[in-house]
Amino acid sequence: MKTLLKLITMEMEEAFRAAGYDETYAKVSLSNRPDLCEYQCNGALAAAKAYKKAPIMIAGDVTAHLKESAVFSYAEAVNPGFINLKVKPAFAADFLNEMAAAENLGVEKEQNPRTVMVDYGGPNVAKPLHVGHLRSAIIGESVKRIARFKGNRVIGDIHLGDWGYQMGLIITELEKRRPDLPYFQEDYEGEYPSEAPFTIGELEEIYPTASAYAKENEEYREKALQATFLLQNGRRGYRAIWRHIMDVSVADLKRNYQVLNVDFDLWKGEADVQKYIPDMVQMLKEKGFAHYDDGALVVDVAEEDDNKAVPPCMILKSDGAALYDTTDLATLVERESLYQPDQIIYVVDKRQELHFVQVFRCAKKTGIVRPEVDLKYLGFGTMNGKDGKPFKTREGGVMRLENLLREITEEMMKKIMDNRTVTEEEAEATAQTVGLAAVKYGDLSNQASKDYIFDVDRFTSFEGNTGPYILYTIVRIKSILHKYQEGGGSIDGLRIREPGSECEKALMLETAKFNEMIDTVYEEIAPHKICAYIYDAANAFNKFYHETRILAEEDAEKKAGYIALLKLTKEVLETCIDLLGFEAPERM
Repeated sequence: MKTLLKLITMEMEEAFRAAGYDETYAKVSLSNRPDLCEYQCNGALAAAKAYKKAPIMIAGDVTAHLKESAVFSYAEAVNPGFINLKVKPAFAADFLNEMAAAENLGVEKEQNPRTVMVDYGGPNVAKPLHVGHLRSAIIGESVKRIARFKGNRVIGDIHLGDWGYQMGLIITELEKRRPDLPYFQEDYEGEYPSEAPFTIGELEEIYPTASAYAKENEEYREKALQATFLLQNGRRGYRAIWRHIMDVSVADLKRNYQVLNVDFDLWKGEADVQKYIPDMVQMLKEKGFAHYDDGALVVDVAEEDDNKAVPPCMILKSDGAALYDTTDLATLVERESLYQPDQIIYVVDKRQELHFVQVFRCAKKTGIVRPEVDLKYLGFGTMNGKDGKPFKTREGGVMRLENLLREITEEMMKKIMDNRTVTEEEAEATAQTVGLAAVKYGDLSNQASKDYIFDVDRFTSFEGNTGPYILYTIVRIKSILHKYQEGGGSIDGLRIREPGSECEKALMLETAKFNEMIDTVYEEIAPHKICAYIYDAANAFNKFYHETRILAEEDAEKKAGYIALLKLTKEVLETCIDLLGFEAPERM
């Protein structure tokens, strides 16, 4: 189904043609003076030079052909050449009724669906998730859902850090503590235990202890590096420990991501692509892409029009060790081999931008990916405390993600219990739902690339541009619909009627922007624009609610029209928050 803006633009194009002007000047946009009109067209200003005619005269010629328009109730030429427009109430109502009946609320799916991979998450195993992992998970999940909503085949990959030096540290520390374990006996040929010799809590203590000790003790550090080397070269006992680390860590990660309402289609990591590295390195050498520079194997990726220096992409260090560049390129080799993606979107800290410039250029230059594959880097800013610095605990450490979510949920619990409208048991479930919305909306309402202040008090408020305010609006609409049904009415099969007031029409036009907004969000990979839209829609509904006797309306047909509009508004808002990765409770 065509968007409302597209239909309005088509009407304007016809008027420009009828008046003898090129239709390319008929672009329509939302009015920047909503007190005067709903939409505007500034094409007459642009056409003046081409037609050697005053803009106001061109605008007048065009509006003369809109007097009998089925789309506009008002089309006025205003000095120096603006065309101010208002949509006919009946046209708006018809559009919304078509939208309510359409699949996907009228959002057109891709005619040629693509295979899209979203690379997000990126935690290192054996370490707890902390607030630094929050943005990648929240933004990536939303990007994945938006691409899927548009009809694409979308694959979310967590891309675990599971193969580096931290593994050698854990193995070395474990051997120091438990040298009797069979994993450290080189001549052991039996079956290794099926149960890990550590819990997730112990594992999370082992790594920082080993890391700190290695910085002070060179012999210990060398041993950890050797353990990493032996693991990566197939030592049987070390591989068995690695599998235990993976099993314990991934189970804990899944639990934490489930709380965040984030899920991945693939749980792959750096270890999965090690087998591709030797052949990839050989190809880069044989085809002349790679050369040695101070002992390191590199591929030059600088381009003539670079504004700043772009260093070579390093494939192997001088000691032959692989790097992030290597594993990210090998990951692309695997993705091309197994999934043939049309687009890969990387949701990663914006400080990694240079790394991805190097990797993307290297992948395209060397043919690791096909020329038509769209490699996108969505770099996000940092989540800061009120002091403007990266978010920390009161003690100054990095806060664990589960502790942050617990704090938010407890804050929501207090606010919900203060209302005294629900039982404590129901309040606990509601607090988790609303708390998650507070966190996700607080993050996603900011443009991804921007740093932002994580303000618990503001994010958990039921007023202003917050997740709880959006959910409270949806719950209010649900309550009205339930009461209508309890009074014997059915919310099915109702039609939206022409608006009887300005606030009703404003809500209708806001709701009608949904499919246009989704298309923009999808094209720009911009979840924050969903937040901006639902905040405006929520405000439009609440103004309508406060100025209209909805359930008390005596005219049954008029009341049914209100209910039809509210039902569609609810569906639009619920679809939006699902794309953002959270949901609304039944009551608050």
